[in-house]
Amino acid sequence: MTELHDLSPPRGSHRNRKRLGRGPGTGQGKTAGKGHKGQLARTGGKVRRGFEGGQMPLQRRIPKGGFTPLDRAEHQVVNVRALEALEEDEITLDVLKARGLVRSLSKSVKVLGTGDLTRALKVSAHAFSASAREKIEGAGGTVTLIER
Repeated sequence: MTELHDLSPPRGSHRNRKRLGRGPGTGQGKTAGKGHKGQLARTGGKVRRGFEGGQMPLQRRIPKGGFTPLDRAEHQVVNVRALEALEEDEITLDVLKARGLVRSLSKSVKVLGTGDLTRALKVSAHAFSASAREKIEGAGGTVTLIER
């Protein structure tokens, strides 16, 4: 049986670390691969991320634009063609969640008008696009707005 002291890593899977600054015979003696002088040759000579030696850094040079409003309404989107594929005639948030068309019941649901509708549906959601409302009502269905 193999003992713990007999274990060794497979050949070629482990490489010894470079032993820097151990004399000229190693090829990494004297300056230990750090070159001559300068900040990076010094002990603790690190440069923070994005620092370009005093030059105006890239993240400050490029133009900034836009912002995200704090009260932005994020909707989960369902298209009319997805409603057409459902066998139910009354479509609620619970039906959409059960069929996997929305992920969460805590976020609002908006119905958009991509696709065609051939049968009358009773649809309840938080918001409807104008084209979706037109298609649902045009097919003889009804639209019910749910308060957030």
